[in-house]
Amino acid sequence: MLDSTTTSPQAEDVLDPLTLGHRIRALRTGAGLTLAEVAESIGIATSHLSVLENGKREAKLSELQAIARAVGASLDDLLSAEPLTGRAALEVELARVQAGPLFASLGIPPLPLRKSVSDEAIETVLALHAELQRVHSERAATPEEARRANTELRRTMRARGNYFGELEQQAAHLLKAVGHEGGPLSQRLAAELATHLGFTLHYVGDLPASTRSVTDLEHGRIYLPVNNAPGRDARTTLLQALAGHVLGRSEPRDYAEFLHQRVETNYLAAALLIPEADAVTFLQRAKERRELAVEDLRDAFAVSYETAAHRFTNLATEHLGIPVHFLKVSSQGVLSKAYENDSVQFPTDALGAVEGQLVCRKWSARQVFDEPDRFSPYHQYTDKPTGTYWCTSRIESGAGGDFSISVGTPFAHVKWFRGRETDRRGASTCPSPECCRTAPESLAARWSGRARPQARIPVSLLATLPTESFPGVDQTEVFGFLERHAPTP
Repeated sequence: MLDSTTTSPQAEDVLDPLTLGHRIRALRTGAGLTLAEVAESIGIATSHLSVLENGKREAKLSELQAIARAVGASLDDLLSAEPLTGRAALEVELARVQAGPLFASLGIPPLPLRKSVSDEAIETVLALHAELQRVHSERAATPEEARRANTELRRTMRARGNYFGELEQQAAHLLKAVGHEGGPLSQRLAAELATHLGFTLHYVGDLPASTRSVTDLEHGRIYLPVNNAPGRDARTTLLQALAGHVLGRSEPRDYAEFLHQRVETNYLAAALLIPEADAVTFLQRAKERRELAVEDLRDAFAVSYETAAHRFTNLATEHLGIPVHFLKVSSQGVLSKAYENDSVQFPTDALGAVEGQLVCRKWSARQVFDEPDRFSPYHQYTDKPTGTYWCTSRIESGAGGDFSISVGTPFAHVKWFRGRETDRRGASTCPSPECCRTAPESLAARWSGRARPQARIPVSLLATLPTESFPGVDQTEVFGFLERHAPTP
């Protein structure tokens, strides 16, 4: 029996009026019957049957059953999920395209679907439409779209406490496959994981500048840099390449999908570097002692502070019951990464995006840059509009300069952390401009209209938003690189 509430992709394809109409026509003509003959035999007007065949009206179940009997076919034949082929598929696609908003916006009449119109003509129209769609999508890929995608992604991460159970399970399965017995993942086991997944590793000195690694899926090769960028863990580069393969995601269709895939890839790589079972045991014991510290997680699993901080946010809420926030801030105070599920109020633009926003000068993420001691963690309580928060911050240096990495939690949960005894305190009323963005009245009165600073324009401000499937990657360089390094037959 036909279920009109079915929501699977196959059912949707079967019930599509265009596809269904072409199936009716194919079965009718295959039976050697005219429109008038079939219409008369089932008691409907010829014009009505024509409308059904053209996909301009949905057929009732009783009509479909009658049509199937009239052409000598079963209802299953009529509702087959087998895709259309040849001319019928071209006509269906052309009808869909010409009924769409992009074609309508062109203001040109549709191409009539007559037998005299060749397949080549239809294919040309479809190709032109696809190119117009591509150009339209590139124009639509504005910075605003990218910021909206980032905002939506943060909402998704917040809703699930930044915990992805399905990726944790995949990581545990992969670690078991290579005989990992607990603790940090060694470089040797990371390489064995590559072998287990069918890849050989090749370290090269001419990796495209826009990439961290390149995977040759045809020949089962992963190309890695001979020398990693400062602050970059060689295991992380390899594991992210392997994670991308394991997840099996198709080439991203838009920037939002690219961001989502990047989060999944980074998460799986981190779950391999810091296995869930070992890390949770380690953190629960530290919580019992009221000695939680990101630097201990870093040292226990031999990873960077940033990786440990990210991983802490994955596990803190799910396994420890602690809401947290995380942020990465440049020495100029610019926010590049952020996550929260503890109601802390990050600076945002009108779209709700945090990337590129200036962090309050009074937060620990910026105060830490004034500390001469860069070896010890920096702890601070800050009174913010949504409550009092305790944060621990540390500076890490990399190819992009110095960044502070901060993890914080509301005052009610600080009792579990080492560093809670700090006497450093701050008070922030940001996003109110009077907090730290408006110059004090005395300074403004003295210098307003008497200064002309020369601004340093960030390179990112001058760059166009990437429109490639993998933003920022020079596809020509990558393909040329693979051609140079591909094994000869």
